[in-house]
Amino acid sequence: MHAGVSFNSRGTKGSYGARMPQGGWKTIARVLRYVFTGYRWSLLTVLLCIVVSSVTTLASTLFTRSLIDDYIVPLTAQLNPDFQPLAHALTTLALVLVAGACASYVQSLLTIRIGQGVLLRLRCDLFSHMQQLPIPYFDRHAHGNLMSVYTNDVDTLRQLVSQTMPEVFSSSITIAMTLVSMCILSWQLTLLVLVMTTAMVFVTRWLGQRSARHFRDRQERLGTMNGYIEEMLTGLKVVKTFGHEQQAMSQFSTLNEQLRSSTYHANREANIVMPVNGNLSNLIYVLCAIVGAVLVIGITHPAATLSAEGTQVQSLFSVNQQLQHSPATAALTIGTLVSFLTLVKNFTRPVSQVSQQVNSLVMALAGAGRVFDLMDAEAERDELADVTLVNLRRAADGSLAESAERTGAWAWKTPDGLVPQRGEVDFSHVDFGYVTDKQVLFDIDLDTDAGQKVALVGGTGAGKTTITNLINRFYDIQHGTILYDGIDIRRIHRCDLRRSLGMVLQETHLFTATVMENIRYGRLDATDDECREAARLAGADDFIRRLPQGYDTLLSGDGGNLSQGERQLLAIARAAVANPPAMILDEATSSIDTRTESLVQRGMDRLMQGRSSFVIAHRLSTVRNADIIVVMDHGRIVERGTHEQLLQLGGTYAQLYRGNQID
Repeated sequence: MHAGVSFNSRGTKGSYGARMPQGGWKTIARVLRYVFTGYRWSLLTVLLCIVVSSVTTLASTLFTRSLIDDYIVPLTAQLNPDFQPLAHALTTLALVLVAGACASYVQSLLTIRIGQGVLLRLRCDLFSHMQQLPIPYFDRHAHGNLMSVYTNDVDTLRQLVSQTMPEVFSSSITIAMTLVSMCILSWQLTLLVLVMTTAMVFVTRWLGQRSARHFRDRQERLGTMNGYIEEMLTGLKVVKTFGHEQQAMSQFSTLNEQLRSSTYHANREANIVMPVNGNLSNLIYVLCAIVGAVLVIGITHPAATLSAEGTQVQSLFSVNQQLQHSPATAALTIGTLVSFLTLVKNFTRPVSQVSQQVNSLVMALAGAGRVFDLMDAEAERDELADVTLVNLRRAADGSLAESAERTGAWAWKTPDGLVPQRGEVDFSHVDFGYVTDKQVLFDIDLDTDAGQKVALVGGTGAGKTTITNLINRFYDIQHGTILYDGIDIRRIHRCDLRRSLGMVLQETHLFTATVMENIRYGRLDATDDECREAARLAGADDFIRRLPQGYDTLLSGDGGNLSQGERQLLAIARAAVANPPAMILDEATSSIDTRTESLVQRGMDRLMQGRSSFVIAHRLSTVRNADIIVVMDHGRIVERGTHEQLLQLGGTYAQLYRGNQID
C-alpha cells in the first residue's frame, strides 16, 4: 500500500500531497503516446467498459432505495402481497449486473493486452536507442544499473499502464457519479461527507509528503545494487583468487541496507494510509447513519408517536409510509437513507484507492523517468557526415564505379565523387581527454602511408589504445584533425568508418551461439566456407575441429568452455571473415602462448597483407616487422621509426627492447 497523492497543473503538491517527480506530466504524456499509437481503439474500449462497470455498480446501489421504498415497505402493508413486480425488478437488476461483469472482464483482457504491448514497443525502442549511444555513455553508467532499467523500471511502467491508470480513472468516474447521486438523495448528508472526506484527504496528504520523495531514491538504490551484483558475478574468480569474499559481502550488505532503508522510509508512512483511511471511512459512515436517522425519525420529522394511552409506538415501516405520502414534511425515507449509506462506502473507498494508486503513480513515474532518461541520452551524431563506404569496381571504359556486390576493393563515396580507399590515417595536432579536465593525448602528429603496418608501443597508460579508439570515433577529439585518406573522419558516417576497420580487441567477447555463428558475427552474410577459411587464416581451425560438435559447438558464458587463447583466435577469425580494408589489433596475441603465436603470426601477416594496419604491440614478434614503430610515453609521441632505426637511436624504445618490457 502506498500513501495517496495527487498533483496540480504545475506538477507540484496537489490535493493528496505527494510531489510529482520533475517532468512528471511530460512522462505521463510520453507513456500515453505509446498507448495511443498502437492501441487507440482498445484504450477507448477500456474507458467505455470502466464507465459501464461504474454505472452498473451505482445502479445496483440506487436500486436499494427503490427496493425498500417501492417494494418491501408496500408489500408489508398488503394482506396478499404480489411479488411479481419485485421479481421483474430483480431480474432487470441481474441483467444490469451481468452487463457490468462482462464489461469488467473485457476491461481486464484489454488492459493486459495494452500493457504488454506497450512494454514490447518500449523495450524495442529502448534497446534500439541503446545501440546508438556512444561508448562514453557506457563508461559512465554501470551495466547492472542499465539492466535495472530494463527490468525493474520497465516493470513499473507495466503497473502504471495496466493497473494504476485504469484504477485512477475508474475511481475518478465512480467518485464523480457517486457524488452527484448523493447530492440528489440528500444535500445535507452530502455536505457532511465532503467535510469529513476533506479531513481524510489532508491526513493522506501529510503522510504522502513524507514518503513520496523516497521512491526515486529507492529506484536509484536498486539500480546501484544490481550493478554491484553484476560486477561481482563478472569478477567472481578474481574475488575468490584474492580472498575478498568478506569484503564483497560487506560492501553488498552496505548497499543492501541502503536499499532497505530507502524502501522502508518510502513505505513506512504509506502503509499507514490504508488503516487510517479505513477508520476515517467508518467514522464518516457512522456519522451519516446517526444524522440520517435523526432526519428520518428524529427532531425534524418525528416519526415515533405515542398512542392515546402513550404506550404503543408506530412501526418504523408505517412511519416510512407516512413520510412517503407527506413530501412537504419528509426529508428522508428509510430506502433513501440505506441507499445513501451504501453510496458513502462507494465514495470513500475510491477516494482511498485513488490516494494509494496515485502514489503508486509517483513510484511508477520515478522508474519511467529512468527509462526515458536512457531513451533521451544523446546518441552518436553525424551532423557533418556526407561520406559513405562503397564497393569499388572498374567500368568497361576504365573509370571507377560503385558496385552493388562485394569486390574486395573499396572507395569513399563523397559529394565530389569516388575516392579509392587506401588506408592512410593522419593525425594533426590532436589533443584528447576522456574528461574535460584531464588530458590524455598531447599534440599528436602521425602520418601513415597506404598498406603500412604501424605498431604502437609504450608503457601502460601511454595512450596506445586511445589512439585506436579515436580512429574508430569511439570518442571525439577536442582539438586537431584526423584524416582518413585525406577525408576528415567527422565527414564519414560512423557505421561506414567502423566497417572499414576490422578490430581485434584485447578483451574478447563471445556470444551465446555456435562457433560458426560467432565467427560469422564479423559479416552476417558470410557463407560457412568463408567462415572456415577465416578460421584457417587465423589458425583456429585445428582446435575448432577438436571441439565436441566442431563448428556447431555451442558457446556460452562468454566462451567460458574455451581457453583464453582459443577465444582470442576466434576473435581474430571474426575480423578475418569481415575482410575489411584496414585492421586494428589491440594486443591481439597477448593471450596466446609462444607456440600458438608462431602459428597465428603467419595468418596475421596474411590478414594484414595489402591493408593498412595499426597494431598495439605487446610482443617483439609483432613489432620487428612493422613498417613504422611509434613509441608513446604519457600521451606523447617520443620516437618513431623502424625497429633497426630505433635501436640505433638508443632511446626509449631501445630501453624497452633490452628490458623486454614492451607492452
